Amino acid sequence: MEGAVGQIGITVEPAGMAKYLGDWAGDYRGDALVVLRPGSVGEVQALMRLCGELGLGVIPQGGNTGLVSGAIDSKGGGLVVVSLERLNSIRQIDKDNFTLRADAGCVLQTIKDACEAQDYLFPLALGAQGSCQIGGNAASNAGGVNVLRHGMARDLILGLEVVLANGELWNGFSGLRKNNSGYDLKQLFIGSEGTLGVITGVEVKLFPKPARVETAYLGLASFEAAVTLFNRARRDCSDLISAFEIIGSECIELARLIDPGMAAPVSAPVQVLVELSSGPGIDLNGLLAGFLTDAMEKGLLIDAVLAASNAQARSFWAIREGLVEGQAKRGYHVRTDLSVRISDIPALIENASRFVANDHPGWIALAYGHAGDGNIHFNVLPPMHLAVADARTRGSEITAGLYEIAVGLGGSISAEHGIGRSRAREFWSGLSPAHRRMVAALKNALDPKGLMNPGCLLPSTETFP
Repeated sequence: MEGAVGQIGITVEPAGMAKYLGDWAGDYRGDALVVLRPGSVGEVQALMRLCGELGLGVIPQGGNTGLVSGAIDSKGGGLVVVSLERLNSIRQIDKDNFTLRADAGCVLQTIKDACEAQDYLFPLALGAQGSCQIGGNAASNAGGVNVLRHGMARDLILGLEVVLANGELWNGFSGLRKNNSGYDLKQLFIGSEGTLGVITGVEVKLFPKPARVETAYLGLASFEAAVTLFNRARRDCSDLISAFEIIGSECIELARLIDPGMAAPVSAPVQVLVELSSGPGIDLNGLLAGFLTDAMEKGLLIDAVLAASNAQARSFWAIREGLVEGQAKRGYHVRTDLSVRISDIPALIENASRFVANDHPGWIALAYGHAGDGNIHFNVLPPMHLAVADARTRGSEITAGLYEIAVGLGGSISAEHGIGRSRAREFWSGLSPAHRRMVAALKNALDPKGLMNPGCLLPSTETFP
């Protein structure tokens, strides 16, 4: 192995490997034969060829910020972790063509900062952006708060560079925004969670940096009112909406675990964080203020606070970000990432809340998420006195029930977090025979030895015939 990546790129001591074998939330711990940290694309090719010769399974790993055990061998199957953290350079910012190319290990925040410094915007935005890597964002098809306007990672990626399972390099860079020449191969690797190859480079779209941004924090009586308000906002504010987040009031206490002094600017059962952005020449403040006034007059709003400064806007977003951190600080909890049609959001939350209250009394249901794209994080906290082992056992039952509710509404068990290992059984069992055959055909064509992230996304054949 040292011959492939050099002494600096190999870690075998338990202490050195520890940070690569657990997720940030503390839900999963794994094991590995070795952690490899290649410093060039050539080294990635060399180690893939060597692992192929030795029959060793490989887990490509980015910033290790995932929540579904996609980059952690939680079953201890004797795999090799390949961290892309040393491949961390921005290769090019093309100002004329509004594109950027970066190594897969480049941290998302680094990319966003570099773009902002040159008056560009890379709109992918998520809580882990200070740690997650652009290659992992591509491999997991990351979502975040700006999906409403700019789409998932899939919609922002123009090209990929990928080392295949046999060590061969595929260069899918072109910089073209329109290229209708047969199969769009990059789409095979976006969202594949490292099961088809190792992404080593990413080419993305850039946008002009917004000249104006307006943010408001709203209070509403119900989730039904929030969906009604969103539909009206889509018509009145059109594509100037860059985010529309909903937060159940029960979530605010979680944010206070991070900052005890944090307080929501409104008091209401359901709270909404809405953001508009535009170029110069648009009275964005007037547009948002007028929309909120009209909504208040029509009885859609209980209260509304329009941010008077960037600092106040940041304080609004701190609530949304803090509630996620607060859940992790509290400890183990049921974490879901459900997706339904926007119109079904109220039914999802109502059905899920009733299920928890009736079947699992004492557990605390939380609902928040990206209402503009139908992605609701319906999480459930165990009673404080419950032992962790017992909580995890009951948590598995709750998770299964929540998945059933989402699927019953025609939804998905994974809006943006992916499948990983934690959801592989549910994912696979929910596919039609035709879907399974197509997925298996792709996997066998690109990874015939089954060495790319085994157990992730696709269940092992030993367990799932």
